Amino acid sequence: MTTTQAPERFDPALRNMCVVVVLGAIMTVIDTTIVAIAVHVLGRELDTSLSTIQWVVTGYLLALSMTIPVTGWAVQRFGARTVWIISLVLFIAGSALCGAAWSAGSLIAFRVLQGVGGGLLMPAGQAMLARQAGPGRLARTMAVVSIPAMLAPVLGPVLGGLLLEHLSWRWMFVINVPVCAAALLLAVRLLPADTGRRPDTELDTPGLIMLSPGLAALIYALAQASDGGAPGEPRMLIGLVAGVVLLAAFARHALRRRDRALVDLRLFADQAFATSVGVLFCYSVAMFGTLILVPLYVQIVRGGDTVDAGLLVGPLGAGAAVTALLVGRITARFGSRNPSLVGIVAVLAGLLVYTQVDAETGWPLLAAATFVMGLGHGVVTPLVMAGAYRDLPTAAIPGATVAATIMVRVGSALGAAVLAVVLQILLRHAAPAPAFAHSFWWAFGFAAITLLPALLIRDR
Repeated sequence: MTTTQAPERFDPALRNMCVVVVLGAIMTVIDTTIVAIAVHVLGRELDTSLSTIQWVVTGYLLALSMTIPVTGWAVQRFGARTVWIISLVLFIAGSALCGAAWSAGSLIAFRVLQGVGGGLLMPAGQAMLARQAGPGRLARTMAVVSIPAMLAPVLGPVLGGLLLEHLSWRWMFVINVPVCAAALLLAVRLLPADTGRRPDTELDTPGLIMLSPGLAALIYALAQASDGGAPGEPRMLIGLVAGVVLLAAFARHALRRRDRALVDLRLFADQAFATSVGVLFCYSVAMFGTLILVPLYVQIVRGGDTVDAGLLVGPLGAGAAVTALLVGRITARFGSRNPSLVGIVAVLAGLLVYTQVDAETGWPLLAAATFVMGLGHGVVTPLVMAGAYRDLPTAAIPGATVAATIMVRVGSALGAAVLAVVLQILLRHAAPAPAFAHSFWWAFGFAAITLLPALLIRDR
């Protein structure tokens, strides 16, 4: 469907809010990829085993996952601005303490504090932006808030590699402090006061007891799989079963409680929300699985390092930046459905090149394919995120951001886990290059599945 509606302009209040949210969120996202490449260095510097130091990554991930579900309640009770500022303070404090850590145990504990702040930050920021933007500016606003996720795979490995090569490992954490402190000062000065708070909002304690541990257990099991664990390991199976059981129990509880559940599952009765979240879930499986495979291909097949891997992923961010800048005009002229489908097809076209990789595939061809994927990614993510909130009342937005964030988080972990396991199995029976080519076919298949729910997206 084609429309002639002109995109609404950003007023100063929304522009300021976008700057503050992106500046605060970008380091929380990049921090994950920076630390992930430094596990071996941290183990050596702190004189501990790989299995212990791995909890620097896992502890952050679990704390982040367990904190996300309370965001909707916290935003309703205390206000999105208050929750966002508190979460940023926690992240800054955790970063400074990580930089001063004296042992593996202290570093893991401080990473958990970082994860608590990081888990609240993005959904609270999205809730603020969705309320301020309104339907007419939502797609462009979501394009802005997607910037950190687009830049993380690019900047994280490169920045982490440079810091580890020229400075102490402590700078991986200390570098967060000045950037996030600037965001904090801007937030205090520029963000509007909270309105529409409901101080009497009751916390769904039984739901929290089921949902947060269930989500953490499921993420833990998937993280173990993506880190190379055998699919049949007891801790992985226990985490998977416990996560599924607890999440199923929460779903039953939420549907029976109906009023003020921690996450209102009735939101999925809204077709626009359910369709958009379905696309986000499937797309996260494909995209994050791909972002696991590309750096591994560079390092295992081509003999590169983490900086080389970051440079190959770089065109993804460049392509996404190009189309993200045009999202407002695209959606005003063509709506959401057709541009989303075109974006997914662009991702498929780039992935098709990767299904043909070998040890001699030209770097320019791979960079071009990654750039094409980025062009699609810059359209798909913001348009689908905007579609998720399009028809919801303002009061439902905090709960909707939590539900969407949970689905993206699980989809991302699932994609990384499935593609990592597939690659492990293929590497046992084939040479590295063919194993990666076949693994990229799996990513292609997951991305193709995304087309099915995307076809159900309806334009206004």
